[in-house]
Amino acid sequence: MDETDRNETVPATRNETVLHVHRIAVLALPGVPPFELGIPSRVFGSVQDADGRPLYEVTVCTADGAPVLSDAGFVVQPAAGPEALAAADTVVVPPTHAMPELGRGGPLPPEVAAAIAGIRPGARLVSICTGSYVLAAAGLLDGRPATTHWNLAPEFRQAYPQVKLDEEVLFVDDGDVLTSAGVAAGVDLCLHMIRRDHGAAVANRAARMCVVPPWRDGGQAQFIDRPVPEPKVAGTTATRAWALEHLGEPLTLGMLAEHARMSLRSFTRRFRDEVGMTPVQWLTAQRLELAKQLLETTDLPIDLVAHRAGIGSGNSLRAHMRTAFGVSPAAYRRAFGASDPVGAAKRPA
Repeated sequence: MDETDRNETVPATRNETVLHVHRIAVLALPGVPPFELGIPSRVFGSVQDADGRPLYEVTVCTADGAPVLSDAGFVVQPAAGPEALAAADTVVVPPTHAMPELGRGGPLPPEVAAAIAGIRPGARLVSICTGSYVLAAAGLLDGRPATTHWNLAPEFRQAYPQVKLDEEVLFVDDGDVLTSAGVAAGVDLCLHMIRRDHGAAVANRAARMCVVPPWRDGGQAQFIDRPVPEPKVAGTTATRAWALEHLGEPLTLGMLAEHARMSLRSFTRRFRDEVGMTPVQWLTAQRLELAKQLLETTDLPIDLVAHRAGIGSGNSLRAHMRTAFGVSPAAYRRAFGASDPVGAAKRPA
């Protein structure tokens, strides 16, 4: 065999599947909090396909390849330098607590600016918490919706007025640029990205591996510091948990308020304070999420999916999904449905 033969790429056989592993580069900057730095590796690193093969490759890098000091006092030794950013499909920027000049709209350090400039066109950009400052300072959030930690919203808005900041939400998905609020919201955003890439079933498995809730809608309110309610006033957590167990049943606002032992007015006010949306909006979102999971993991007819999700008819589900996601249930199933959905074995030959 000559040199040419040895260097030829052997095509996959009919029984082999060519797997593209999505490359994620996590940019560790000086003063990075260890928790947020570890979120992408922990969440994306738990994602596997049906054969146990990883679907993501996560690499921690620095702007110049040198170690950086975390805000916990220990040194982070990166696996790579800026070359990892240039090769990545997704770049994640965790927060930094060592660049106060960014809070005043100051420029990025030259090595950081150069590293970010080397990110290949088309790569997905993600920030966790004050990592949004880095993207904003690089001009990558200009004219785009974004979020950051609610406590820093006034400072961020003054430093980067060209960014459409919404500090009331957990995360913002603007297509190829995604931003999250502080700390645990970074977990929510990573799970959202997995769901977007591979569907709810895969994201739910990753959530179970990480022992975290599988889904919190990005539009849910951040836990913003507000006056503490009177101790005698009950919350809506138990009622939300109860509603999730009865999504397929006809639930009215009155039933929810009765379960919470509140008046309609008090329940609605408390619900909005805790969740950031009305009970009806929340209930619709949960039912649509259940419908998506049923579309992904079963071959149930569209009408039955709508019934089990509490949305009524197939026509109603189609209208809701087109409004919320811009696709029909059938199109969503074609895009995200499992190759061997639950119930497929029961389908008549």
